[in-house]
Amino acid sequence: MLLLALLAGCSAPAPTPAEKAAFAAKAMPGDARLAGLYTQSCKTCHADPATGAPLVGDAEAWAPRLAQGPDVLLASVISGKNAMPAGGQCFACTPDDFKALTKFMSEAHQ
Repeated sequence: MLLLALLAGCSAPAPTPAEKAAFAAKAMPGDARLAGLYTQSCKTCHADPATGAPLVGDAEAWAPRLAQGPDVLLASVISGKNAMPAGGQCFACTPDDFKALTKFMSEAHQ
């Protein structure tokens, strides 16, 4: 029990909004093709906190979206939601691309 209490005290503090923004500004998919799609269509909003879009790597912001399930999330991406236009204006993206890009943005770690 004492060990668990000590380990809990060692966990890293949650990133600040500035740290989240700095991470999002630098994050990039490892796959070159996805990186190109991300740069052309996703990064403008998902790396800028002023847009209100969930930032890349912000687990707290992505959690409620992911909780809806992959099919609902994909449908939102394809049809658009709130200020996000349909497909995030990625005209070259396939459904599999959208899934991979969403996975990257929601799972990137700081």
